[in-house]
Amino acid sequence: MSVLALDFVPMESADLEWIAAQDRELYPFPWSAQNFADSIIAGYGCWTLFEGGERAGYAVLMMVLDEAHILNISVCKARQGLGLGRRLLDHLGAVARAAGGRQIFLEVRPSNTPALAMYEKAGFETIGRRKGYYPAVNGREDALVMRLPL
Repeated sequence: MSVLALDFVPMESADLEWIAAQDRELYPFPWSAQNFADSIIAGYGCWTLFEGGERAGYAVLMMVLDEAHILNISVCKARQGLGLGRRLLDHLGAVARAAGGRQIFLEVRPSNTPALAMYEKAGFETIGRRKGYYPAVNGREDALVMRLPL
């Protein structure tokens, strides 16, 4: 599969059911459509990635002063492994820089090795660990806290 033309479009209410369905397919503890709606209402940078006119991914970026925090970044299962996650990550970096961001933070499950590899390749460094941050099938899972200077 090749990558078609990409568009990063502000998330709209018409996207929310599709996004929530993707989150349910991707994660054992997904965000709800309401979680995404609340992010839009809060004024976070909420983006839908379109590839060739079709939805392919989504992301939520929160800005606090000169810091950006990626709250959610996901590519639908059928389009993973094609570099779309990295393109979405690069877009968030550009948005954060344009808003005066000097660094980006995120949390990631240590078990999410594809995401960890992408973040490390993009220049993120692990700066800490949050014990029991994520719900997991057998209790809780830690989160690695990662940072990228902009």
